[in-house]
Amino acid sequence: MHGEIRIGDRTTIYRGGELLGPVTIGNEVFINRDVYVRPQTTIGDRVNIGPFVRLITDTHEIGGHHKRAGAGRNDPISVGDGTWIGAGAVVVGGVTIGAGAVVAAGSVVTADVPDDVLVGGVPARVLRHLDREE
Repeated sequence: MHGEIRIGDRTTIYRGGELLGPVTIGNEVFINRDVYVRPQTTIGDRVNIGPFVRLITDTHEIGGHHKRAGAGRNDPISVGDGTWIGAGAVVVGGVTIGAGAVVAAGSVVTADVPDDVLVGGVPARVLRHLDREE
């Protein structure tokens, strides 16, 4: 599946990354080096993504005994406005990260993340709630 990659105004993407569309990236986004972004990913405005982050939408149905990796699919990822994803974090398909959230470096995000929280760990869990500043 290959598709359009839309990149908003004043967005910076450093070298070495791979983006495979369809992908939508908002305005004023910063994507550090060697980031891997797979199809069906939407990144909001003012998001910061650290180096070596992986946004992996690819997965498979569970197949039978002779081949467990069945039919492939891409489950969408959505990253809310103002979010910061730390270095080396992995976000798997089907996850929505809320606005203003922080994903700690090295975390593996396997479930939705609410707005304005700090998550971390493997798998990532809420570590604390963050103040909401308007």
